[in-house]
Amino acid sequence: MENAKLTMLGTGNAVVSHIYNTCFVVSTENTSLLVDAGGGNGILSQMDRAGISLSRIHDVFVTHAHTDHMLGVVWVIRMFIQRSISGDCNGILNVWGHEKVIEMLKYISDNTLAPKHLKQMVKCIVFHTLKNRDEFNVGEFHLTAFDILSTKEKQFGFVCRMPNDEKLVCLGDEPYNPQNKELVENADWMMCEAFCKYADRDAFHPYEKHHSTAMDAAMIAQQLNVKNLVLYHTEEKTIATRKRDYTVEAQTKFTGNIFVPDDLDEIKL
Repeated sequence: MENAKLTMLGTGNAVVSHIYNTCFVVSTENTSLLVDAGGGNGILSQMDRAGISLSRIHDVFVTHAHTDHMLGVVWVIRMFIQRSISGDCNGILNVWGHEKVIEMLKYISDNTLAPKHLKQMVKCIVFHTLKNRDEFNVGEFHLTAFDILSTKEKQFGFVCRMPNDEKLVCLGDEPYNPQNKELVENADWMMCEAFCKYADRDAFHPYEKHHSTAMDAAMIAQQLNVKNLVLYHTEEKTIATRKRDYTVEAQTKFTGNIFVPDDLDEIKL
């Protein structure tokens, strides 16, 4: 059985300019799930650089309604509609998210797309409003959406059961909440934001921004018996040494495998 892979289209936080905002694709040969899409039409360039055709994307999971995660989805919707009109995209695009996400995406689309695109949108774009702990299938993946219980902005993460029966957990872009322990523990793969190193906390102030550090994420992964930890949604001032330095710090608290991907890196799951 072919393993899935994770393609990081972007790894940066909301205010980066030299790397792209955090978004990624989880895929097998037959299934591709886009998670978030960054803050603009840069998503189209990132997908092109990664060799991912829009025609392969039929499902998008949107974690929350912040600009750096949601606005790129509007471009994906726009381009999918255009390609549907021209016959270059078959089928539908499923957009998954909680109530606020879906409402915002519909509002932006309704108020920015041309009439011909809005007419086609009802034929090829399907919006799915998710509630906490809803389960659904995306091709070969079985997903459970869950509220990360943010105190800043309503946000959903997810558990993805892959064809090889391994469990990938996406915690969104805020720290882990223990109320989700039953879903997260014993994950084969855990994706966790790490705004900066703990050693650099005084320079980047992650806690004031509702974020965590590489060391914090590593401690949680160890406590939850996670096998593989992926760190993302970071600052960019240390981008030249980020992969090495974040890994070294996380290794002080976590004995599993640590991945600190750059934009466009692929990880075999």
